[in-house]
Amino acid sequence: MNQAVWLYRSGLSHATMPAVASGTRVVMRYGELAMRAARLAGALRDRFRLRPGDRVAIAAKNSPEYLVLLYGIWHAGGVAVPANAKLHGAELGYILEHSGARLCFASKGIDSDIAVHAPASLERLIAIGGADYEALFSADAIDVVPRGGDDLAWLFYTSGTTGKPKGAMLTHRNLAMASFAYGAEVDPVTPGDAILHAAPMSHGSGLYIMQHVARLGVQVVPESGGFEPDEVFALIDAWPRASMFAAPTMIKRLVDSPADGNAGHIRTLIWGGAPMYVEDALRALDRFGPRLAQIYGQGEAPMTITTLTRQDIADRDHPRWRERLASCGKPYASVEVMVADATGQPVPTGETGEILVRGDVVMAGYWQNAEATAASLAGGYLHTGDVGAFDADGYLTLKDRSKDLIISGGSNIYPREVEEVLLAHDAVREVSVIGRPDADWGEAVVAYVVGEVSPDELDALCLARIARFKRPKDYVFVDALPKNNYGKILKTELRARDLQRHSDKG
Repeated sequence: MNQAVWLYRSGLSHATMPAVASGTRVVMRYGELAMRAARLAGALRDRFRLRPGDRVAIAAKNSPEYLVLLYGIWHAGGVAVPANAKLHGAELGYILEHSGARLCFASKGIDSDIAVHAPASLERLIAIGGADYEALFSADAIDVVPRGGDDLAWLFYTSGTTGKPKGAMLTHRNLAMASFAYGAEVDPVTPGDAILHAAPMSHGSGLYIMQHVARLGVQVVPESGGFEPDEVFALIDAWPRASMFAAPTMIKRLVDSPADGNAGHIRTLIWGGAPMYVEDALRALDRFGPRLAQIYGQGEAPMTITTLTRQDIADRDHPRWRERLASCGKPYASVEVMVADATGQPVPTGETGEILVRGDVVMAGYWQNAEATAASLAGGYLHTGDVGAFDADGYLTLKDRSKDLIISGGSNIYPREVEEVLLAHDAVREVSVIGRPDADWGEAVVAYVVGEVSPDELDALCLARIARFKRPKDYVFVDALPKNNYGKILKTELRARDLQRHSDKG
């Protein structure tokens, strides 16, 4: 079923309920949002001859119009290609060319960057909010174009740290199942509940749009269009029962912010995109109370592999509470999750292997990339490339990406385990552990640290908590760690920098 039907139904049944807000101000109600989407769909079909399955890109900062575009594209039977607005024009040009997008809607400013790198296959580039854009809404509204569950809905370009991004093909069924899982197991939504879109709507935050539309929630877009702690706290005050998806770095900034808001207004703060270190999770729990949830997913299985619930995170009396806090929770009811060896066979409980996933949330494959699809979906499971282990209670703990594993002297060392220990020191603000090529040991453990602390103190901390062979052989102190646009630390770049630094030293 076409995802646009959910908005169409909400517009019919509850036309006057708030649907979209800019900051504290409601700017669209469900009837208006549904009608704008239907009129945009009419323009896409009649003026641009958009056919079902044609791709339409959105290269935009968060804004109320993002909702109109997303649902207007689906309403017309098209495929949305939301692209990260922070990408370089050349990177956006690659996505437009690779996806074969016929049209692109872009925020003002971004449109001019795209224009320089636009491929010949792009027929129209339209600035959101401009005269050409507004003229589209004079078109006649059309009925929702029927689409099946296996039809493509969202072409999700991964934020890979090496090579060109791949387009994960998410179907209408994928989006529906991910939405059902969110509402059932992470954050139940009731009419009037708000979702704050301070993280990019082109990625994680945008994947929570659908459940809120189905359940008559309010999509709240910060006036800044992004994440500013002061603004987020103000919006929490203004919107009781507000939830927000955030990367761990965003949660950390909220915890560290001198600003304040009514934590009682928070429904759920959901983190994902990367693990949160236990010490950071403890500080967040102390500040915000039992209102935190964690999800683990990938663009290829959007937001829906495992979840650590609010109840688990807040259950301080459980004898294994800290261990569970270090995990990414249990598999969603809608997926099968297996930890497997190199042959694809399950490993015993407690042993480490690659995390494999099967279920209706898993992508249909990679766009125009049969080889990568075959490798990623071999044996009917999504091969995540993440390394983890199940405990006896069925909780999954992520160790690291398989490519980040350090093998020193024949022993496996998982960087996150070392990072957790180093972050227990009050003076350590951030840390990333990598392997450095070593003639004697294969790889040596190296820690890049943001903070004011001596190597001797960190050595003592490690020797008190982990095996000696896991202790970093070198500490490098830096002002900041390299990150991508979503706040993920770029270990590939860090390893390249370290290799250059080490070779420069002779």
